[in-house]
Amino acid sequence: MKTVKIGSVGLGRLGHEHAKNLATQVPGCELAAICDVDAGRVKEVAEELGVQYTYTDFEEMCRNPELDAIVIVSPSFLHCQQIEIAMNHGKHVFCEKPLAPKADACKRIVEAERKAGKKLVQVGFMRRYDEGYKQLKAAVDSGKYGEALLLHCAHRNPSVPDDWDNSMAVENSMVHEIDVLRWLLGEDYATAEVRYGKSTNNGPKDLHDPQIMILTTKSGVRIDVESFVNNKNDYDIKCEIVCDGAVFNMPKPNYISVNANATTGQAMYTDCFQRFADAYNAEIQTWINASKAGYVDGPTAWDGYCCQVAAAAASKARETQTIQPVVYDEMPDFYKA
Repeated sequence: MKTVKIGSVGLGRLGHEHAKNLATQVPGCELAAICDVDAGRVKEVAEELGVQYTYTDFEEMCRNPELDAIVIVSPSFLHCQQIEIAMNHGKHVFCEKPLAPKADACKRIVEAERKAGKKLVQVGFMRRYDEGYKQLKAAVDSGKYGEALLLHCAHRNPSVPDDWDNSMAVENSMVHEIDVLRWLLGEDYATAEVRYGKSTNNGPKDLHDPQIMILTTKSGVRIDVESFVNNKNDYDIKCEIVCDGAVFNMPKPNYISVNANATTGQAMYTDCFQRFADAYNAEIQTWINASKAGYVDGPTAWDGYCCQVAAAAASKARETQTIQPVVYDEMPDFYKA
């Protein structure tokens, strides 16, 4: 089968991880080009991974006729412009979350796809590809134990950078729950709120941590998500679903047992790259396979728009300490197929 030749933009921590995976872990593709505004970083990564084409100008990379698809892992304020450029050059696009920082910018991408008459954009929400979440969704979809009533979730990090503030708890952290729980339940949200409790002394001074996000779906399912991003311990993701006749819990990761210093313990994950390593690879592999066939088989631009609508409502709820409605545009028929 055809090898998909990929150009990737953005070589920060996550961009470098994607580049390494594309170059070494994902069958059926070739990391043929990389781009970053830092020429020194481009040269360094190109030498490390054996990449043929190097760029500091994104549109110049997209003009390369040898490239079939583009991976965007740049700062989020660049996403909308870069997606439009890539689409104008006929490239399939994988864009790390968020699709764009604001819902209006997401709608521009939705409209551009509709005008093109073809779905070209997949959004990087890797949790949909995690085996634990997939098992939870299968259990809910089976209907064997009735309908979902309540969800209790947690998103915990050992620490975050010093520049984190209150907005990032929703927009950088719990945004993953916003997407994956909408997918898991198969319905949109109706309301959002964010509440504070007592704050830890750990972490950045402008961040109230932990925070609790409460979402209600259109059918009335109640969801609470704890974001505690300076727990000084481990990277911990939890999801419990209370149904009419059962309670489902996400399977725990298979940590190794460690005997050292006269004690027995477990080596726990400390970041998302460890916890979701298989999901990241499955996500990209699915996108590569779909790109070969000329379609999108994952979170679409419409999903990216819906996520930002809910995130904006949660952010406003946090700022005002009120319950906010989550109001979407009507889904275009283009995305119903």
